[in-house]
Amino acid sequence: MTTTDMWQPGQRELQKSGIVQLMRALGVSSYEELMRVSTAEPERYWSTVMRECAIQWDVQPTGYIDLARGPQFPSWFPGGKLNWVNTIYAWAKNPATAQQKAVVAEREDGSVSSLTYVELEQRVCDFAAGLAKQGVQQGDRVGLLMENGIEATISLMALVHLGALVVPLFSGFGVDAIVARLSAAEARLVIASTGFSRRTKRVDVQGALRDAWRQLPLLENVIWKRAEGEAAQDARDLDWQAIATAAPGQGQPPVSVTPDTPFMVIYTSGTTGKPKGVVHTHGSFPIKIAHDSLIHFDVHPGDVYCWPADMGWIAGTLVLGCALLRGATLVCYDGAPDYPDWSRMSRIVERHKVTQFGSAPTLIRGMISNEALALQGDCSSVRLLITAGEGIAPEHFNWFQNRFGDGTAPVINYTGGTEASGALLASVPIRPIPPSGFNTISPGVAADVVNPDGQSVTGEVGELAMRAPFVGMTQSFWRDDERYLETYWQTIPGLWVHGDLALRTPEGNFFMMGRSDDTLKVAGKRLGPAEVEEVVLELPGVAEAAAIGVADADKGQKLVVFVVPKPGTDPVRDDLPKLVTGHVEKRLGKPFKPGKVHVVGQLPKTRSSKIMRRVIRSVYCGQPAGDLSSLDNPAALEEVRAAAA
Repeated sequence: MTTTDMWQPGQRELQKSGIVQLMRALGVSSYEELMRVSTAEPERYWSTVMRECAIQWDVQPTGYIDLARGPQFPSWFPGGKLNWVNTIYAWAKNPATAQQKAVVAEREDGSVSSLTYVELEQRVCDFAAGLAKQGVQQGDRVGLLMENGIEATISLMALVHLGALVVPLFSGFGVDAIVARLSAAEARLVIASTGFSRRTKRVDVQGALRDAWRQLPLLENVIWKRAEGEAAQDARDLDWQAIATAAPGQGQPPVSVTPDTPFMVIYTSGTTGKPKGVVHTHGSFPIKIAHDSLIHFDVHPGDVYCWPADMGWIAGTLVLGCALLRGATLVCYDGAPDYPDWSRMSRIVERHKVTQFGSAPTLIRGMISNEALALQGDCSSVRLLITAGEGIAPEHFNWFQNRFGDGTAPVINYTGGTEASGALLASVPIRPIPPSGFNTISPGVAADVVNPDGQSVTGEVGELAMRAPFVGMTQSFWRDDERYLETYWQTIPGLWVHGDLALRTPEGNFFMMGRSDDTLKVAGKRLGPAEVEEVVLELPGVAEAAAIGVADADKGQKLVVFVVPKPGTDPVRDDLPKLVTGHVEKRLGKPFKPGKVHVVGQLPKTRSSKIMRRVIRSVYCGQPAGDLSSLDNPAALEEVRAAAA
């Protein structure tokens, strides 16, 4: 890769970006020195970060970390007390931002509503007071099943205000998934929407929740955000608007807690077994998100931040924090990204003058396939672009940068995970950025790429691992320390092994190569699924691809590839399987020639658009599919089964 393939920083990034602001505050002259300080002098680094990010403490911490329970269970910022909503409330008390829009919510029908920072604080305090009248108090677990928007933002912040724990739920969950999460968390209350609109049709949400309620003896009430004309169906039903207006002006200040106090239990699927209850705390997750928003996303007060995200996944809380902790305007969109057509995203950017825009690679691919419509809106306000959630091919990365953007705005590739809060690897806008790659380890994270013995490797695929605890990491799994230790700390003793494959180049850039439990080993040669998929996506007739390894008597594993053709492609006429087989053999070598290529209409995905390779492999091999609670399109499994027949 030559330097001409890379995005290059301009004068604005080199002089005014958030990472430069932090370097000046630390008194360092180079990014390399900042990286050194972030791991060698963490107390100095994080105290400076918290000043620059205006993190509000009720009692200042007396240190950076307490490792009395070992590196697996760090206690962050000992001696301090805070509630992270106070950092957001501070923007309401600042004359420069008090009347600025804090949240703008656009619905699918085009209607728009908004709140200033002053209004947001008041609405959150009033809703918290209403919840308190219902008996909600510190430590309670409360489910949240709502579409992104003003009410979801108020609800989440009000729970944090009270010291309760939010348990996010995905609107597409079935009964079993809802029961598993709410029963494990012992939730006694849920805040939920009865439904939402997609392509003008009403999508029912309350049906599954009501069915689940029958199996949840601890669940006392559901607070429903109802559509106009909807009525209560159960004596235990409560009304969102009634709670919001039950005690206006009667709220108490936010509960002041230690940094180790949880505010969220969010469940993420494992390869096997029940979902894992990831625990995030007041003094870890929000500080990591504010940090990343400043140095990776270059967010400043007055910016306009839009990254459509589901509140049921980690991205919902992450995006909220990225904007509101930094005094920016959060733009929410509740609707289909291609309704009424594929111009919707660029029209949102134009309408609200968005400065930072984030998108999953799947959405980017959809816009590329409908480019004429996707580029109808004026995106000239965009200063920085973000992509996350799955791997992205270089050509799609470049399109996002040069066509959706104007070529001067960097694309920040960002990878962390539910258990990590924010970035483990990312990019900063003061260094060249390789297409589809990352130009840095996130400062403050002792990340490495290692072989099975835990030794650092460069130029070959290895495990992404952390050599020390890091701000943002899950406190543990909810009431399951043993599983937490088994998942992250026992693969290679002394290291947090994240479960991702990565490649570090000699130049110091990084590329994600898929999940380590998706690793292919064909004829003794280790191969990341992303390597295969990127090659397959070079073919003009392929829209999406998934590579899996299947047991083979001769090679140990054989490569099987699933492809979704682009609209207008005739897979039979074009003999797409033969094209894919030949192209992979040519690009990766004869040992990696696919044993089989299947053409399907869709691939199994999560709501956040991650392709579920493990599920594809299990179904294809006739094994139990495992936890399917995050699967967004069950019909895709039938296509996989048919391919295996």
